[in-house]
Amino acid sequence: MDAFASFFDSQTGCRNRWSYDSLKNLGHISPHVQAHLKRVYLTLCCTLVAAAVGSYLHILWNIGGMLTTLASIGCIFWVLAIPPYEEQKRVGILMASSVFQGASIGPLIDLAIQIDQSILVSAFVGTALAFACFSGAAVLAKRREYLYLGGLLSSGVSMLLWLHFASSIFGGSAAIFKFELYFGLLVFVGYMVVDTQDIIEKAHMGDMDYVKHALTLFTDFVAVFVRILIIMLKNSSDKNEKKKKRRD
Repeated sequence: MDAFASFFDSQTGCRNRWSYDSLKNLGHISPHVQAHLKRVYLTLCCTLVAAAVGSYLHILWNIGGMLTTLASIGCIFWVLAIPPYEEQKRVGILMASSVFQGASIGPLIDLAIQIDQSILVSAFVGTALAFACFSGAAVLAKRREYLYLGGLLSSGVSMLLWLHFASSIFGGSAAIFKFELYFGLLVFVGYMVVDTQDIIEKAHMGDMDYVKHALTLFTDFVAVFVRILIIMLKNSSDKNEKKKKRRD
């Protein structure tokens, strides 16, 4: 946790030193890696559009569930198994995986629309801003500066898995659920930074697989979005309950 605190403190201190010229200065990233990052982010935008289509299909035909989740995971493994030179095929399967992923979180999005559509918009805008800030900070930072956080984040994911496993067997409490929610949000926001720098390092070493790299960032984006949306829905529900108690 000290590492996370030092990271956020360093980002706060650096904001005052950043200027427009410093934001344009990407001299530590070679031109071909910069071009690679543009392809990664463009592909990421396409996956988000595909996921939105999947969520819309769920709202229309109620297709989201375990089958779409398994289909999304299957497509991910399929993408990773196909050689990088089969570019069009891999992009098509990635888009299919994104559609299935969007349908899988469709029930949550449908619930948000029924309660308050503004919550859904706020959650997406908040996730997009968080991604832009943290991924952008990783691009502007020195190479490999935050890669050391990878070990801490892996430990955090393991902790979340054990907590989820224990709560499913022994029964979870509201406090444990809340901890999983907020701690998971912190972990996956951290992954936005680490995965961005990892992609940059891999690109400098010759790994230009923009499809796989876009898939990594898409997974981070969805993980953060789902948690922010659940938190906002829970807060809205708590406020409504308090209003009802006051009226009674």
